[in-house]
Amino acid sequence: MPSMHELVAGSFDYRGNTIPVIDLAAAMGYPPLAAVDTAHLIVTEFNRSVQGFLVSDVDRIIHVDGGQMAAPPPALGYGPRVNAVTRIDGDLLAIVDVEQVLASVDPRAVELSDRVQHAAQVQHVGNRRILVVDDSLVARTQLVDLFRKMDLECVVAKDGSEGLDVLRTLTMGPAADRVSLVVSDIEMPSMDGYALTRAIREDAQLRHMKVLLHSSLSGVFNEAMVARVGADRFIAKFQPDVLATAVLELLPA
Repeated sequence: MPSMHELVAGSFDYRGNTIPVIDLAAAMGYPPLAAVDTAHLIVTEFNRSVQGFLVSDVDRIIHVDGGQMAAPPPALGYGPRVNAVTRIDGDLLAIVDVEQVLASVDPRAVELSDRVQHAAQVQHVGNRRILVVDDSLVARTQLVDLFRKMDLECVVAKDGSEGLDVLRTLTMGPAADRVSLVVSDIEMPSMDGYALTRAIREDAQLRHMKVLLHSSLSGVFNEAMVARVGADRFIAKFQPDVLATAVLELLPA
């Protein structure tokens, strides 16, 4: 299949649908696995799409929350496809930025419908500021691009801890510098989106801030947790019109 991206090893039928198979080893700079008979296939749902990842082996499946993750040290030279690290049984594990891998295989332009663009113009949202919190460079770029199309200003942070510091700093400054809405990823190192939302609700200066949580794990998000921490909305990535409409609804008048 000559038209396929170099990281796509092929496709297969999964429950009646044709699913692409991405060579994750090749994406991370290792020898390709497409011709290796002992390779394993992990089927995932991510950003509302289903795909398979070729890997050399599956040792175990673990769950790690944001407090157990940290930003990767630059000295280790992981590059843009690793956005966090953690330790398991004393070993340092790199956490792959799957959004970056998928974007390199299938880059999608950020497009808004005429209907939503018109709604943003009618609502006069210009000069409002949104805090974008996401550990993925690809996701941050997509969000900033989207909000700029709506004539919104953006402040960015790479995890919940940094985002909370930014919020508190801006709240103490001039009114024109303050943020009107927080749009945050859920799965992040240091402080995840749930913990960030909880911290905002517990801060007397920030508790009335609107918070929209935005996650790639569209098939498994915990609606009860979103409500428990006090988030105003949850939206699965990446749906420009749906996200933009929610932002217009949540921005204060």
